[in-house]
Amino acid sequence: MAHYAVVMLLAGVGIPVLAALNAGLGSRIGSPAAAATVLFVIAFSVSLLVAMLVGRQGFAQIPAAPKHLLLAGFLVAFYILSITFIAPHFGVGNAVFFVLVGQLFSAAAIDHFGLFGAQVSPLGAARAAGIALMCAGVWLTQQA
Repeated sequence: MAHYAVVMLLAGVGIPVLAALNAGLGSRIGSPAAAATVLFVIAFSVSLLVAMLVGRQGFAQIPAAPKHLLLAGFLVAFYILSITFIAPHFGVGNAVFFVLVGQLFSAAAIDHFGLFGAQVSPLGAARAAGIALMCAGVWLTQQA
């Protein structure tokens, strides 16, 4: 389980780095939408390469998958486009702060109700207090 935590920690480190890099590219070229498109082309290429290396059989199962699961693509596009447009004006730290708070609340709801097939993990008082404490900690990091 520790290796999962390490990978997710690295993914978490990557989110603000991704935000800063793509926002910088969007500002430099004068088009956040073009910067997001470049990011998606590179991400698509890397994902396709990994899929080809680990097994492409999953592609055949896509037509049978519930269509609402494809909404994830729209959500990642919304995230990338919004962070690329907003971070240069709002600051990477502020943008990621609100992303983190949104993640804490939505993750708690998904786990509590078992949404989208997630493992059910009820939101009790201790877990709610932990989330509140995490939100407070994230807020404190943004105070100058």
